[in-house]
Amino acid sequence: MAFITATASIRGKTLTRNGTIQYQDASLVLPEFLLQAYAALKSDYPKFYKMDPLSKLGFLAAEVLLADRPLAAYPPEAVSLVLSNAHASLDTDTQYLAASRTVPSPALFVYTLPNIVAGELCIRHGLKGENAFFVTPAFDAAQVASYVDLVLAQPGAQGCVAGWVDVMGEHHDVFLYLAENSHRGLARAHTAEQLNTLYTGLWNN
Repeated sequence: MAFITATASIRGKTLTRNGTIQYQDASLVLPEFLLQAYAALKSDYPKFYKMDPLSKLGFLAAEVLLADRPLAAYPPEAVSLVLSNAHASLDTDTQYLAASRTVPSPALFVYTLPNIVAGELCIRHGLKGENAFFVTPAFDAAQVASYVDLVLAQPGAQGCVAGWVDVMGEHHDVFLYLAENSHRGLARAHTAEQLNTLYTGLWNN
């Protein structure tokens, strides 16, 4: 059996880890919030500045999710990444199209595809296991739990970073969790029911 051992979320300009606020400022517009949250975490990853909002959201949530380096004990091939969202890259695509109407060569760096989010997280945290990003109408706990269970049942698998990273304009909804085959941390059973409880509870915080 796999266990949910940590969670992270970004909603309402609030970044949390295991339900505890790491950074919050509802007065900021989303782009400024992302920069201020990055500064507050004191991360050192220069490519953050050229990421689009989708990538920045995933990056920040993963930074707090894995802050205590829980994956350090595992071989890189033993840890996977499974993410999903509803809007794919539409937020950045829309911004780019709007900019191109007024600027012949927009300076906005087009860094859009959801697999870029996955790629950045894999590079940052040295993940070399399964890598998947699904586009679904809403967070589907049953689908995520089922797929992650399949991943963690593979020989040698030890952990999986999974969840939801979505943004459209000011609306942002991020829920990441770490599932492991070892019993530690939150140590809740990795089931669709538990994921729905955590996702809904974080939403209501």
